[in-house]
Amino acid sequence: MSNKRNNSGKRSNRATWIRRSLVIICALAAGVAVYIAYRVFGPNTKAFGDKKYFYVRSGSSYNDVLEGLETQEVIQSRNSFDFVARKLGYPRRVKPGRYQISRGMSNFEIVKLLRSGKQAPVQLVITKIRTKDDFVRKICSNLEADSTALRILMQDQVYLRQFGLDSNTVMCAVMPNTYEYYWNTSAEMAFKKLEKAREEFWTDERKAKARNLGLSMNEVSILAAIVEEETNKNDEKPLIASVYLNRYRKGMKLQADPTVKFALQDFALRRIREIHTLFDSPYNTYRYAGLPPGPICTPSVKTLDAVLNTPDTDYMYFCARSDFSGYHAFAVTFREHLQNARKYQAALNNRGL
Repeated sequence: MSNKRNNSGKRSNRATWIRRSLVIICALAAGVAVYIAYRVFGPNTKAFGDKKYFYVRSGSSYNDVLEGLETQEVIQSRNSFDFVARKLGYPRRVKPGRYQISRGMSNFEIVKLLRSGKQAPVQLVITKIRTKDDFVRKICSNLEADSTALRILMQDQVYLRQFGLDSNTVMCAVMPNTYEYYWNTSAEMAFKKLEKAREEFWTDERKAKARNLGLSMNEVSILAAIVEEETNKNDEKPLIASVYLNRYRKGMKLQADPTVKFALQDFALRRIREIHTLFDSPYNTYRYAGLPPGPICTPSVKTLDAVLNTPDTDYMYFCARSDFSGYHAFAVTFREHLQNARKYQAALNNRGL
């Protein structure tokens, strides 16, 4: 009887030990599962606002991505991200672009996003731009496009010829608007998108209006750029365009103050004096008759249409009104113009300008 009880007790103790071991193993397994699940599905972003953009440059390796996630302060744990990324095969599927990371995203969500290549597009707002350098800075500070490549493209006469442009008129392709790009767009593709928008603007109707004015599409843009710089009053732009067209048709010098500022590359000038008008540049319409070789800014669609719809007038001159309203006084004769100009100059002197 004693041996039976001992054997029974041993079996009972062994069963208890097995049950406890199984409980411990299950608990450990559950803990490991929870830990792994947290590493995969738990949040792994640093403390930033609701969203942050992460940039992966073209040609980046997986190690570059890991470095970028840290240096751009996107993730908290590099090791946990690396663990999930390798499990999902991301190191072999790196895709360049601009990715929107939301606060609290998990490693799984971040890896899935980066692996998919689903970028957050850039809304590039182009307003009035005066110089090629300003344009290059605008494009290349918002997109991955290489600034050197874009500058070379804008000087490439053979390349530009296919669009009816040259290195002087190239900025005619840039029209103020909002453009949607992927961040990793190349310099050439960035330019082509702008040129396509320009082609869409120049409908058959607009081309016909340009021909009726005796101007090419580029010449309309060049004239519109001067009008754009002369006034921000949309209702006055057609009248200003009529003055310049009248002078242009008679072979007179346009004598447009904004062209002097552009020639001097001094856009802060408030008052154009005789010494400024003597500066030798093909853009200085006080020295050279006709239109400048290229636009002095990127005119808006409203200004382009104002030129295309220029009314027939006899106006040959205009100057700013002495009331500083932003509007202009127009004149047919030089004598009348001098009277208007003296009033404005007196107002400037009174203000110490």
